[in-house]
Amino acid sequence: MTRANIIAIDGPAASGKSTVAERLAKELGYLFFDTGIMYRAVTLAALEQLHAVDDEAQVTQLAESVQIDVDPASVQDGRMCDVLLGGRDVTWLIRSAQVDANVSQVSAYPGVRQAMTVQQRRIGKRGSVVMVGRDIGTVVLPEADLKVYLDASVEERARRRYVENQERGRQSDYEEILASMKRRDAIDSSRAVAPLKPADDAVILNTDGLSIEEVVDRLRQLSQ
Repeated sequence: MTRANIIAIDGPAASGKSTVAERLAKELGYLFFDTGIMYRAVTLAALEQLHAVDDEAQVTQLAESVQIDVDPASVQDGRMCDVLLGGRDVTWLIRSAQVDANVSQVSAYPGVRQAMTVQQRRIGKRGSVVMVGRDIGTVVLPEADLKVYLDASVEERARRRYVENQERGRQSDYEEILASMKRRDAIDSSRAVAPLKPADDAVILNTDGLSIEEVVDRLRQLSQ
């Protein structure tokens, strides 16, 4: 059996998709590409340049013109890659609470999604890639050889994000994270364009109670 050349992994925030996809890509010698960073970078650009994300036309225009690059990690500080916005390293800036609070709204704009999808498809269709996001299997790369939808309860996902913040020395409140994640789930699942949902032919894997190693092992088996 031929190994999957294009692997699409979708799922809600903190379902573990980025962590396990990065490990799987490393094992396979594939490119790891978390498409969510593109929307975060656009959100950061909008907050910095427009000071808000409410004007859909302006944010869309910005998304069509902004230069976003993703390179292998150049600093060993826990990052999976370098994220460059106009040549500036914004890898950790796009993980700020302000970006967290606004990225779902930005990513719901049809023009923004169209602009990002074009770039994502160009990269993904080269093959030998593990691409992560919320609409990879349904919209960006419906022709992917393997489509996986990673899920977990919202309480478990909020706990993971809380622990992640603690490990990075960022002060956070579990209840606030939980409330924010519930709001984001509602927006992502109900948006008119490319809502968060499994592709019809995706393998659905619930990660509650599973270790990272167990999830990676399952994905490795599926990719063969």
